[in-house]
Amino acid sequence: MNRRRIATAAAIGVVSALTALTVLVAPGQAYAAPEPSPQAPASVTVPGPMAPPPPSESLEAVRLKIERLYQQAASATDAYNLAEERAEKQSAEMVKLTEDMAEGQARLDDLKDRAGAAARAQYRGGGLPPEARLALTGDPGLFLDGMGRIRQGHKATKDLIAELTKAQADLAAYSKDASSQWEKLEANRLKREKARKEITKKISEAKKLEDELEKEERQRLLQLERAAQDRAQTQWLGSGALKELDGRASEQGRKAVEFATAQIGKPYEWGAEGPGSYDCSGLTSQAWAAAGRTIPRTSQEQWRLLPRIPVGEMRPGDLIIYHSDASHVGMYVGDGTMVHSPRPGRHVTLAGAGSMRILGVVRPDK
Repeated sequence: MNRRRIATAAAIGVVSALTALTVLVAPGQAYAAPEPSPQAPASVTVPGPMAPPPPSESLEAVRLKIERLYQQAASATDAYNLAEERAEKQSAEMVKLTEDMAEGQARLDDLKDRAGAAARAQYRGGGLPPEARLALTGDPGLFLDGMGRIRQGHKATKDLIAELTKAQADLAAYSKDASSQWEKLEANRLKREKARKEITKKISEAKKLEDELEKEERQRLLQLERAAQDRAQTQWLGSGALKELDGRASEQGRKAVEFATAQIGKPYEWGAEGPGSYDCSGLTSQAWAAAGRTIPRTSQEQWRLLPRIPVGEMRPGDLIIYHSDASHVGMYVGDGTMVHSPRPGRHVTLAGAGSMRILGVVRPDK
């Protein structure tokens, strides 16, 4: 029995030695330089190849880069949407100005016709003004009656001249406003085109990074994304942010939440306001429009113009603005959850309200 144990131990020692030797000479593995021999200088070493970083760390770096690219695309999307909104407003103003100019020109033409008719009537009367012709009459009654008509005529002529002058001034103002609106329209068109190029570039870069990954890596990337969101949500909940939240949605807020959650599963598309797809602020602005309240189109304008409230006073229907540049927005639905349209390649979904960095909260119906 003792001999068998000794033999077994010796065999294990041989196998271990062979395994160690195999690891040292296996291709692609790092190995230590041998101890210096008397024939080789001690300063001479033979370095092995660098070991690659763990796959999870490398993939995490890719995830962060993709996240930054999509945030940049979101910021550019806000710029595009704002330029689009202003261009639509200016186009409507241009249409109104064009109508006003047409009406003003027609009015001016009518006034000129009336002034011309008065001049022709005076010419047919021999070129004498009414006062001179009236002075030649010998009928007192006709004279008094004529004086009344002359006063009326003078007032009518004065009013006609004043109206003609105003019509000319209005027409000039309409023309100046139209020129100014056209310049603004063109400037916003250029801003919109610049933003569109930026969006396309950033999304293409992000998609290229994703497409270069293997199927298993893309699945792992999604897991890393969810894990990062879960960590952020857990930290947010741990801060006690929800302890004081007990506010109930207003009637309009409830309707906005119903609309937004009904869109779950629809794809993200930058610049989209439904009904088949949405970007983040397209979803929130349309949800509040369905509730009967018009709010700004972009997340940055929603943050700038809507009433702000403390996070601790948040209630369903309120809008949570994310990132330092206010480039993303979601709608709080209660229980620490929000609904949002995340980014290209994703769909409208529920997520933790604290799964991203919160800039602040606004209330459309305050």
